[in-house]
Formats: sequence, structure tokens, C-alpha cells
Amino acid sequence: MRERKLLSLALTQVKKLYQYHHPELVSLALESAGTDIFKEQLRNYLDSFPESESRKSIQLLIEYDGRKIHELSTETNISINTLQLLWQFLREKLPEEVKGTDLFLDLFHQFSLLKNPDIFRTPSVIKLKARSERWETGLDEDVIQIRQANKSRMMPLLVTKVENRKGVHTRFVFYEGMTYEEKYNQVLEWWGDFRFHLGMAIKGPKELNRFLDNSLSEETMKVLTTAKKKGIPFFITPYYLSLLNTSSTGYNDEAIRSYVLYSPELVETYGNISAWEKEDTVEAEKPNAAGWLLPNSHNIHRRYPEVSILIPDTMGRACGGLCTSCQRMYDFQSERLNFELETLKPKESWDKKLRRLMNYFEEDTQLRDILITGGDALMSQNKTLRNILEAVYKMAVRKQRANLERPEGEKYAELQRVRLGTRLPVYLPMRINDELIGILREFKEKASKIGVKQFYIQTHFQSPLEVTPEAQEAIRKILSAGWLITNQLVYTVAASRRGHTVRLRQLLNSLGVVCYYTFSVKGFRENYAMFTPNSRSLQEQQEEKIHGHLSFALQEELTTLLQPQEEVSKRINKFMKKHHLPFLATDRNVLNLPGIGKSMTFTTVGITAEGKRILRFEHDKTREHSPIINNMGSIYIVENKSIASYLRQLDNMGEDSDEYATIWKYTKGETEPYLGIYEYPAFNFSTTERYSNLYIPES
Repeated sequence: MRERKLLSLALTQVKKLYQYHHPELVSLALESAGTDIFKEQLRNYLDSFPESESRKSIQLLIEYDGRKIHELSTETNISINTLQLLWQFLREKLPEEVKGTDLFLDLFHQFSLLKNPDIFRTPSVIKLKARSERWETGLDEDVIQIRQANKSRMMPLLVTKVENRKGVHTRFVFYEGMTYEEKYNQVLEWWGDFRFHLGMAIKGPKELNRFLDNSLSEETMKVLTTAKKKGIPFFITPYYLSLLNTSSTGYNDEAIRSYVLYSPELVETYGNISAWEKEDTVEAEKPNAAGWLLPNSHNIHRRYPEVSILIPDTMGRACGGLCTSCQRMYDFQSERLNFELETLKPKESWDKKLRRLMNYFEEDTQLRDILITGGDALMSQNKTLRNILEAVYKMAVRKQRANLERPEGEKYAELQRVRLGTRLPVYLPMRINDELIGILREFKEKASKIGVKQFYIQTHFQSPLEVTPEAQEAIRKILSAGWLITNQLVYTVAASRRGHTVRLRQLLNSLGVVCYYTFSVKGFRENYAMFTPNSRSLQEQQEEKIHGHLSFALQEELTTLLQPQEEVSKRINKFMKKHHLPFLATDRNVLNLPGIGKSMTFTTVGITAEGKRILRFEHDKTREHSPIINNMGSIYIVENKSIASYLRQLDNMGEDSDEYATIWKYTKGETEPYLGIYEYPAFNFSTTERYSNLYIPES
């Protein structure tokens, strides 16, 4: 039976499905006077099948049924009743409150896989090519033409907007006596200035609809109006809005559209959103959830020994737009991050605070990697960014000098990697101007001389449609400064469609960008519309990304190629052609755990009455963690939605859910190892094993 048909069945129809395909299960349930007997009968039933992943998966469901676990994301204790509910369902004694079919559809597939464990095969390269080539890019001529038309349509609106800006101190004003034609041409000229787009950002639903040619539905407008009343920020640049397709023909823009249009679930929960990363919640003079003592809760975030996030008190606390699935939505809700650009300009006191924050890095025994982000690192003005990088440089020099006095085995880790986290190459590529490139080049040249070896711009292209001619030029400029560009994709529903991520990897690789992470969306209710089950991430990893797999020898070759970062796009393209690779599978599929760190090492231990899988995560064994993980044990997460709900979303987007039929078998994951290109270089001295700035209470 086709997946779409299965997804539309009522409970009574699903029951008939079991009676036809799994009559032995129905018999076992009817013969069992209670859940415990049913589970024992199931164990005996499983013994009649050869060892397989499907058999192990069902055995784990039996083992965990009836247990209570602590679900970490919500900090609640829950009971696992997967097989109790199956027993009740097959005996027609299901509680009235359990009305959905999703749990029983998932279990139906698990038992079907038990009988046919090898029914699915990895799609061929030809199939992969067909799936990826259906996705258009921002460099396609027909896409460019639609966007040129969008830009032309917006011009009169922007002229009016400039005319109506009363009492605003800005360079973007019309001089008295200008004709309409002169105003129009002036706006055309300003379009290339990133500051114009920030000043003209759309900040409300009615204005948003006007700029989208009044194409938003009444239902969407109702949701957006409620969002505005609840205080959810709107901040969308005219440039990014011009990427959306407002007509019924042309390219499918769902992957980028879902980033600017708020879902009902986000609007409903805004105001009550909790921080997903527990280690980002800090109390004065107390360690965070990872055990790290921090100077304050707003400027430095940390979960690993080697790396720390720096969020400046500058315009870098803002972004070029608000992504609906943003991991820092909690901070926007509390207004620690916002779009009041004038108020975010650095005060004199910031320079003093910056020096104090640098002392934290300088005096830490293990830190060697600084990720400057926000908000967005490149939202800071050039002067401010130069000052931050200069402070980082001076800190690194002082740390080196102090190390000269320390004996072998007692030396501190020195700075090896500097990263700037930014989405502006996507939201506002004209921000990547010559002055910024000069700052990046100057810092790289100075820092390289003192031993810093890795310089990354860590960006976030979500779709091949975001790779425009302007973004292509921004990428070229950054690479010319000698910084490597790495991409982090958030695996939303629209981005998870078959072949979409492959197409994005292909395009970015061809321009010299390497992919770093593919993140599962964090699973609180505000992200329900965007959440893709981790089983789909594993499916993509093993059925699509596998075709760009790099052997250890190829990883070493690529690492060498990327060392001199000039002409990196030519080097990557030559490498792929030489080894017949459609793209480079350099990204790791992971979920940011709410406790500490990232992982895709999990097993499915239960399924809720709504069909949501309950996952038991282990920490990523391929990297160093805070020692607190030794006290934490397993981490349990209930996913945001069922697989059946996810497949229905895909069907509503025009996808064929049959193309995703293998998703049910992915009940277990293993974190991919780090590639050599992302490893830290070895020091030429012995560092101390002692941790500083760490306090872990005795368990």
C-alpha cells in the first residue's frame, strides 16, 4: 500500500491492516490477559526471526515499556507505554484520549521490517542526480529574471518608504526638489548598500504583504498580525524578500519562505519559550549546565573545553533577519537579542568589558577556538569588528608569552582557530565589502605569524535558491582574504526534501564552500512546523550524502588542498572531478542536545501515544567534552512530531511520501567522525591536562 494511503487511514482501518499483514500479533494480544504477558509473548515471537536491526529495535521497545524516564528538554518525568498501547489497540480497549494512528503506523512498519529487513536498497547515483536537479538555484537565469522583476516591483514601495521617513537621522534621504525619476534612480543606487537594506527592513505584517505583492493569504495574515501583537520581531531586508516567488509559477521557494513567515505554533508559544541549550542559562558565580564558570551570562557561552562563543555588546547582537527556527528565539523573546540597531551600537564601556572577557580566554588552560557570533558577527560595524579581532590577537600574543614561562606539560592551549558566525552572505551579501575584506585579510596575516592556523567564516545557506549572484560575489571576496567558508544547514521540513541538501552541497562546493554541520531542528513546540525527525536526517545521511563520502586517504588529500586558501574553489572543483565525486560529504548530521554538546548517537526506546519517537542519546565519542558528561548518563528526548505527521507535511508540499518510505527503519544512529579538515592542529609542546574555569559538584 502507498504511504499516502496509509497516512490517511482511520484507526479502524489500521486495525484491519494489522489483521491482514500481522495476524499473529493480533492473536498474541487477544491471548494475553495483560501487557506483561503480551510482552513475554512478543519476546518469544521475536526468537523465531534471525538477528537483524529491526529485531533489536523491537526488543528495545519491549525492554523500555513500562519504564519511567527523565525527558531532558522539558525537564519532566514520563512513562513509556508503547507496547501497552499496542496491546490495548489490538484488543480494542484503547483509552478514548488516544485517537491518532501515528503510533500504530510506526509500529506497523517496525514489524513489517522484521519480516522483510532487506526490502530497501540505497538509491543509485542516477536517482540521486534526478532528485537533486529538480531544485533550482539562485544562479539559474529564469530565477534571476523573476527576482529582477521582484526588485522592480519593490522600487516604488521603497521610494514611498524613504519619502515617509520623518525625523530619522539617516544618509538615505531625498533632497528637496528631486523628481520621481531621480528618486527612483537613487533607490536603485542605494540597493547595493547594505545599510540601506537595514534601514528599509520590513517590520510588520501589512508592510510585508505589500512588498510581497499582496500575495499572502488571509489565514497567513491573521497569524502574522497575532505575532506582531505578541511582540515577535519582524525584520526582513528588501533584498531577502526579493528572493521569494510571489507568483503561482516559477521556482518553489518553500525552504526560504518558511524562514520569514511565522508558524501558528511559534506565535502560540512565544512568550513562554524556554532555552533549549541548558548550558546557555547562567546564574552569577554558578557553573552552567556543562560545569563551566563564565564571566557573565550574556557575552560568553561554553559547552566544550576547547571552544567558547563570544557574543559582543555591539550591533552584532542583531541579525540581518529573524529565522523562524532560530536556536536563540529564547533570547529574542527576552530582548537580549533585538533589532534596535541604534541602541545596540557599542558604548565606551564595551572596550573595558572586552578586555575583561579576553582575560577569560587568556587565563583558561584549554581554550583554543573562539567563535564570534551573536546575533551575527558581521552586523558589527567594521571599526567595531576590527577592535574585537585586535583584542583577540593581543590576547593570543599575551597567552603565548605567558607560556614561555611555563614548563612542558603545564603550558596552556594557545589560540589556533578564529571563527565568525554570520548569515549575512545570505541575508545581506552586499555587507561583504572591500573594507571588511581588508580587515579579515589584515587579521589573518597578523594572526598567522603568531601560530593561528584556522580562519573560518561560518555561515548558513539554507537553500540553493539563496545562492544568488550577489552571494556568489560575497563568497569570492571572503575566500580572497584567505578565510575558509563553512556552511551549517538547519534541516527544516522544506530543506529535508529529497535531493535538496545534495543540490545545496553541490552548489556551495563548486563555489569553494565546504559544509560543516547539518543540524536537526531543536524540538520545542515553537518549531513544530519546521522540525524534521532525526530518522530523516539519518536517511539523508545514508541514502543521499553517502555518494559524496570521502575515504581517509581522500580526507587527507582534501585537508592538504585547503591549507593555502587562495583559489580554493578551483582546488575543490578539480578534486571532485579527479575523484568522480558529485559533492563533498564533509558535514556531520547532528542534534544539539539540550544538556551539552552535539550528537547523532541514539536508539529509539519508545513511541508516545501521538507517535513521537522517544530517543536515548549518548554523547559524541569523537570529540572532547566537559568532564560533566561522566555524571550525566543517557539523555532522553521526545521528538517534536511523529514520522507520519512529517510525511503528511511533505505530501502537502507536493512531495511523494513513497519516496521517503525507508524512513521508518532508521531507529538507531551513530555520530559521524570529524573529518581531518576540521581537526585542530597539534601543538609543538605539551599542554596541561588541568581544567580551569570548571566546577563540577560531586554526584
